[in-house]
Amino acid sequence: MNSNEIAAQLEFFKDIGVDTLDAFAPAAAEARPDGPTLDIIRAEIGDCQRCKLARTRTNIVFGSGNPLAELVFVGEAPGYDEDQQGLPFVGRAGQLLTKIIESINFKRDDVYICNVLKCRPPDNRNPEPDEVASCNPFLRKQLATIRPKIVCCLGTFAAQTVLQTAAPISKLRGKFFDMDGMRVIATFHPAYLLRSPEKKRDVWEDMKQIRAELFRLRS
Repeated sequence: MNSNEIAAQLEFFKDIGVDTLDAFAPAAAEARPDGPTLDIIRAEIGDCQRCKLARTRTNIVFGSGNPLAELVFVGEAPGYDEDQQGLPFVGRAGQLLTKIIESINFKRDDVYICNVLKCRPPDNRNPEPDEVASCNPFLRKQLATIRPKIVCCLGTFAAQTVLQTAAPISKLRGKFFDMDGMRVIATFHPAYLLRSPEKKRDVWEDMKQIRAELFRLRS
């Protein structure tokens, strides 16, 4: 991490009122049993034409990161920068997500990051039910293949899709749920934090819960 990155990270901690950090490090990657790989799932998606978003997208944004990650972040959908580059969370919200990940001593390469939708909705509008229905099977396959200890849902649509609920983020945030052998927790989307920076402290509390739960699950 260079001096500019360190300064940005310290600024994030200052924003959320953090003055002390506990030592924590990602666990060594564990080999998974034989089964579908992420490359196989991506190949299955192909040049997807399963919903109307195919007509307006530039790139499919499948996901990126450690295929053996113990922690996965799931967002809502790609934005403009993601659509252009074909990678998740590379815009301003992605830069903030990187700081959030680093706040618990992980690097982006230690975790896996993906979205419910693999294509950008026009003008960044909310996902529509038929679009979620088309992409959700691939998200499920990604999670089943990676088999993380914890899935962190970023925002309302990710939380509702993964947990299969209509409950608002205000009711889901900061609580752990069990799903298919994984622990699932929801927090605010980084894009929301850019509009409401006072909520960063809430996300920091959620990250501390994730860190503590990872400790517990490893023991």
